[in-house]
Amino acid sequence: MLVGVPKEIKIHEYRVGLVPSSVRELVHHGHDVIVETNSGTGIGLEDADYQAAGARIVPDAKTVFAEAEMVVKVKEPQAAEVAMLREGQVLFTYLHLAADKELTRGMVESGCTGIAYETVTGQFGGLPLLAPMSEVAGRMSVQAGARCLEKEAGGRGVLLGGVAGTNAARMAMGMEARVTVVDKSLRRLAELDTQFGPTLNTIFATVDAIENHVLNADLVIGAVLVPGAAAPKLVTREMVKKMRTGAVLVDISIDQGGCFETSKPTTHDKPTYVVDGVVHYCVANMPGGVARTSTFALNNATLPFTMALADKGWRQALTDDVYLRQGLNVHAGQVNYKAVADDLGYELVAAETVLGL
Repeated sequence: MLVGVPKEIKIHEYRVGLVPSSVRELVHHGHDVIVETNSGTGIGLEDADYQAAGARIVPDAKTVFAEAEMVVKVKEPQAAEVAMLREGQVLFTYLHLAADKELTRGMVESGCTGIAYETVTGQFGGLPLLAPMSEVAGRMSVQAGARCLEKEAGGRGVLLGGVAGTNAARMAMGMEARVTVVDKSLRRLAELDTQFGPTLNTIFATVDAIENHVLNADLVIGAVLVPGAAAPKLVTREMVKKMRTGAVLVDISIDQGGCFETSKPTTHDKPTYVVDGVVHYCVANMPGGVARTSTFALNNATLPFTMALADKGWRQALTDDVYLRQGLNVHAGQVNYKAVADDLGYELVAAETVLGL
C-alpha cells in the first residue's frame, strides 16, 4: 500500500501522523511511504530522518493526497485538505465529526473512507487511540488554567470526569489545590476514591451538584466524553454568569463541541477569551502544545492499527477486528457511526452492512 503523510496545517499544530520509526515499520512490511517535506521539522524530525527510514519526500500536500491510497494524519482535515480527498482513499486520523457539520458534509461528498482514531475501541474497553492525547490534555489543562488564574496554586477547583479529568486531578493535587471530580459513573468515582483517597473530593453528577461546585470554583476543567458524539452542555450560560469574576473555564471537550454553553474553539495563537468576566481556554488541539511528546505517544497507540490497515487493506482489517471497525465513520458518501448520524441527521449505514457481515 502507498501511505501518505501530509504536514499538519492547523494553526500551531506541529504533530505528525507518522514518525520515522513508524515509517520504517511500514517499509519493512513492503509498503511505500511518502511524506510531505518539513512535516516533522517542528518537533525535530527532519526530512533526512524520514528518508533514512525509507520514505520518499514530496514537495506538497497535493502530491500526498493525489498519490496515497491511505493518508495518515493527526488532526481532522482542514477545508483545503477535504477538497483533495477522493473516492476510494482511506483517511486515518482524528475526525470529531459530530461537532462539525461542514467537515462531515465535505467528507461525505468526497466519497473517501474516514476511520477516526477517537472511536476505535479497545479489547479491554476504553478508547485506546484517544487516551494518550486525553492524558496529555488533562495534564496541560491544569497548567493552562493556572496561567489563566495568575495566582498562587492552592485555590479551589472542580474537574469533570474521564481519562483527561483523572490526569487533571493528579496534576492539580500536586499543586496543592482542593480538587473535586464530578462524574456520573459510580464505578469511576469509586476507582478515583481508591486511587487518591481523602485528598480528592468525588461527587456524583447531577444538575444541582454541577451548578453548586461550578459556582464556587476558581478553575473548572471540562473533560466530558460521549464517544463519537457531540459533548453535552453541562455548564449553562446562566451558570457562567453567576461564576466569580476572574474564574477560569478550560474545555478539554472542545474537539467534540465543548461541554460549556459559552465554549468556542480557540487556537494556541489566541487561546483565551472572556465571557461575563470568566476566562475561557478552549484550544482545540491542546496536546499540540507539547507536540513532540504527543506525536510519539500517539504513534505508539496508532501504529498497530495503521499496520493492520496497510497489511490487510481496510475492508479485511475492519472485518477481522471489531474494535478497529468502530473507527469507521464515513465511507462512499455514507455515515457509518451512530452518534455522528444521530447528531447530524444522517441515515446510518452500519459498518457491518458496508462490510457485508
